[in-house]
Amino acid sequence: MCELDCIEQAWFSRIRKPSRYLGREINSIKKDPAEVEVSFALAFPDVYEVGMSHLGLKILYNILNRREWLAAERVFCPWVDLEAELRQRGIPLRTLESGRPLGKCDIVGFSLQHELSFTNVLTMLELSGIAFLSEQRKDPFPLVIAGGPACFNPEPVSSIFDAIVVGDGEEVSLEISGVVREAKRRKSMKSIRKKDLLLELSKIRGIYVPDFFKVYYEPSGKIAAIEPTLSEYRQVEKALVPDIDQYPFPTRQVVPYAELVHDRLAVEISRGCTRGCRFCQAGMIYRPVRERKPESIIKYAQESLKNTGFAELSLLSLSSGDYSCIGPLLQELMDSMETNNTALSLPSLRVDSLDPAWFEQIKRVRKTGFTLAPEAGNERLRKIINKSLTDEEILKTAGEVYEAGWNLVKLYFMVGLPGENEKDLNDIIFLAREVSKLAKKQGRRANLNLSVSTFVPKAHTPFMWEPQIRLEESTGRIELIRRGVKGSRVRVKWNQPAMSWLEGIFSRGDRKLTGALIKAWSKGARFDAWSEHYNRDLWVAAFKEEGIDPEFYLQRERTLEEILPWDHINSGVSKKYLKEELRRARAEKTTPDCRSVCLECGVCDHHKISPIIVKDWEPFKRQIKYGKKQKPAFIKKFRIGFSKTGPARYLSHLEMVRVFVRAMKRAGLTPMYSKGFHPMPKISFLSALPVGVESLHETFDVELQGAGSTRTVKERLRQQLPPDLRIISIEEIPQAQAKQRKLRETHFLVNIDGLRLDRKKLEDFLRSESFPLSKKRKDGKRITVDARQVVKSAFLGPSGGLSLVLRHGQGPALKPGEIVGGIFDLHDDEVNELSIVKTREVF
Repeated sequence: MCELDCIEQAWFSRIRKPSRYLGREINSIKKDPAEVEVSFALAFPDVYEVGMSHLGLKILYNILNRREWLAAERVFCPWVDLEAELRQRGIPLRTLESGRPLGKCDIVGFSLQHELSFTNVLTMLELSGIAFLSEQRKDPFPLVIAGGPACFNPEPVSSIFDAIVVGDGEEVSLEISGVVREAKRRKSMKSIRKKDLLLELSKIRGIYVPDFFKVYYEPSGKIAAIEPTLSEYRQVEKALVPDIDQYPFPTRQVVPYAELVHDRLAVEISRGCTRGCRFCQAGMIYRPVRERKPESIIKYAQESLKNTGFAELSLLSLSSGDYSCIGPLLQELMDSMETNNTALSLPSLRVDSLDPAWFEQIKRVRKTGFTLAPEAGNERLRKIINKSLTDEEILKTAGEVYEAGWNLVKLYFMVGLPGENEKDLNDIIFLAREVSKLAKKQGRRANLNLSVSTFVPKAHTPFMWEPQIRLEESTGRIELIRRGVKGSRVRVKWNQPAMSWLEGIFSRGDRKLTGALIKAWSKGARFDAWSEHYNRDLWVAAFKEEGIDPEFYLQRERTLEEILPWDHINSGVSKKYLKEELRRARAEKTTPDCRSVCLECGVCDHHKISPIIVKDWEPFKRQIKYGKKQKPAFIKKFRIGFSKTGPARYLSHLEMVRVFVRAMKRAGLTPMYSKGFHPMPKISFLSALPVGVESLHETFDVELQGAGSTRTVKERLRQQLPPDLRIISIEEIPQAQAKQRKLRETHFLVNIDGLRLDRKKLEDFLRSESFPLSKKRKDGKRITVDARQVVKSAFLGPSGGLSLVLRHGQGPALKPGEIVGGIFDLHDDEVNELSIVKTREVF
């Protein structure tokens, strides 16, 4: 995100969560720009911890970087503070791996996971000096493309991108890179014509070139026609990988410093879904279901855990419980993971697919979350959305989860589904209260989280013709549910209806929305999926100035004959099938799972493209029997000293702990874990170093099972640490010694270059008996701390360096920067720019 020179600038200390921008993580791939033919920036229009949670990014990063001639590098949207700094200082947005400016890349590929990320795309382009609209970019490079589920209706942003990937990206991303490579080989950069490049790309299945389609409108605003400009390129068929096992899964995934939104290792066990939920776009556009072989899953999981050190494995799919061999697969995985305290989670479960035997497998290490998604409050409305669940099944499953020892169950519902009435909302309240009664039976700690969101109709689903409920209706229905469960053990969380309002406009929008998008961005719209940044007023003003009526896209019911903005995008599911599903929904009829019978939705040709279902799998011979943990080998306690310098100084204390724990796992060193609901590794640091402060000597104690000599432990751990974290000492200590150790003081050296400090203020401070300083706690409250009791000594050297010795155990801790700022009356910006090094610990 920033080149190393940028990170070394004093102003970088002011940036929130600087670990987002450091790069150089374990398993990241940096190639010499001079040695590659094509540079591909994988751009994710959200912050690092969101983008790095996305498995698709990791898959493409692995596939592309397997080619020696191709460098795939990551770039994420900077948070608003860094955006302002980059713009003010004229620094272009750069990739994490090599610091290459986006404008110098051959391909910039954006991952569009949802419509609320569109303004962040504009931010990243503007910071890179890249024009917003494709027609404004005359040069062929960088080629600006997009992919992801939001591209199944790309029209609101189609004018921005040169080409758009519709469907699976594994094959297409390589084909695009190949076209660019050949163009650069055949011609000089000056002689490559952009139109010729786009013509070549249009020949690839799954590639949509918006410039080759013209859209005409009726006076009413409806689409009159979508006309292709090339006779041989009339429709875009989605790209589809027939067998996901054809492409190797990334087993050396990048290990982040920052805590991710989904901070775990994910392995995709299947793609696609057979259930046919009528509200679910993913269930339609990712058809057919393609299951990965169990032996492949186990191999990839074991290798990935070994190479990353993650403490949790997530089995990823649209419906993990529907995987054919899920039962034996869970047992096989837990048998290999239990001894290393690696937990397992199933993020997407259906109530009617849960087996209580799975609970016993999952909780062998740690009880990970359980989310059940009834979606609607009663069976009538569930039939409309094609979820044939009974209330009895929901209550039975929730009860089994609580009885298995879980203290929290999460239920997910939507408001605004087609056919919904007030009784349906009251039935959500009733069902939630019934589940909370089950929680109460299990004791005081058991609770229920109720998540509520507004239904947003999506393209390529049976409900794409239906209106979305009004903003005020959505707000009222959520409030009704909140009031209805008040006083019970139910905690309600909800998505802001105003954000669903914006999502609904763009999810079925057309090309006329591009101007409003740019207008809203210019007014300050950023991070629209983040409640603290979303500002509906900016959008209302932008739509008004552009002559856009939001109700046209939201509340209007489309006729079945209307030309829709995405009609030239073929998801594989036919309109005929979607219309029939809409008819069945209105008749309150369900449609069976297509595993039992082909429903002729249009995706499969039953030759090259068919469902892939794993059958008759025999698990491996297990070395560890279920229910019998191996006794831990002999336990040793080590005291390890390390230095934390350079960019590593921007790691927070918790991030640094996580780095060491994962490094130990990768090194084959097994920490001892605590007991209880959430076992934690037995590793202890005496003090937390402030972010931005370097240290020449930090120490921690750790208990390891079956570890070798100190020399062996040091060498194995050293090999797994990122740059700028270096092991400098290690000793084995008796079990009781660590408890007796007590940190008495720490020594700091403060470099104050550029600041003229008043020596008299320091002398006055040292002569004082008391020096109260106001300190802001994490909860926002301010407390007063006597800095004079904390500072043992302070000396301002002739060269401008300030030496500080701080006592420990003198009440709430003060950071050295806070003390220096208080003594010399420095502004916050001046404090942030201080260069501070911890030089010594005294016990």
